[in-house]
Amino acid sequence: MFRRSFAPLALALAASSAQANPGPEIVLDVHKWRVIDRESGPVNYYKVVEAPDGAYIHAAYSPPWDTTVLGYEVPDDALDHTHKLRWQWRAIALPHEGNECLGGHGDSAATVYVSWKRGLKWYVLKYVWSTVAPRGAICDRKRNAFVAQDTIVTETGGPVGVWKSEEIDLAAEFRKHFADGDPDAKIPDFKGIGIMTDGDQTASASAADFAAFTLVP
Repeated sequence: MFRRSFAPLALALAASSAQANPGPEIVLDVHKWRVIDRESGPVNYYKVVEAPDGAYIHAAYSPPWDTTVLGYEVPDDALDHTHKLRWQWRAIALPHEGNECLGGHGDSAATVYVSWKRGLKWYVLKYVWSTVAPRGAICDRKRNAFVAQDTIVTETGGPVGVWKSEEIDLAAEFRKHFADGDPDAKIPDFKGIGIMTDGDQTASASAADFAAFTLVP
C-alpha cells in the first residue's frame, strides 16, 4: 500500500485548488483533498467535519479495511515561493502497538507525506504520529533508483484528543534527509502532500484529525 511509496501523487491527483489568505500564506482547503485511487482500498474512511473553529478532516480506520490515502497537489503558483509547511493534527485512537520502526507494526494514528520530484525520482518524507516508536526516530529508510523515503516519528502516544501544531522547513528537511545536510544542495520541485490513518498491519482501529495545512513563503 501507500507506505511503500508516495511517488504517484502528482500523477494520481486531479488538479486541486487552494484558498488564499489575505496575507502571503496559502491555506489548503480541506474540501479539496482527494483519494489517491491507485494507493487506496475501496473504503473512503475520511470525512470533513464542519466545526465552529474551522473545518477539519476526520479519519477513522477499522480492520480489515485496506489503507486509503488522501492527497493534495501543490498549486503551481505556490511552488516557487513555498518554504515551509504548517499543519495541525490530533490522535483520536492509537493503533495497538503501532511502531513504524518495527516490521509488521507500521501503523500510525496520523501520517503526513511530503514529496518532491527530480527527473524520474521521487523524494518522500513521512511524518507520523506513532503509538510507541520513540519520538524523533528516523525509520524505514528506502533508497532505490526511483524513490528515496524516510519515516520521521514526529509525535508519540497520548494524550489523545489534543491538537498539536507542526511546522517544517521544506528545504532544510530535504537537505537533511536526502543531501547529507549540504546547505547548497539543489532542491527538486515540491510536488504534493498526503495524509493517512491506518491500522491494517496491527489489525486495530485507528483515528485522527487533520487541519490547517498552510503553505508558508
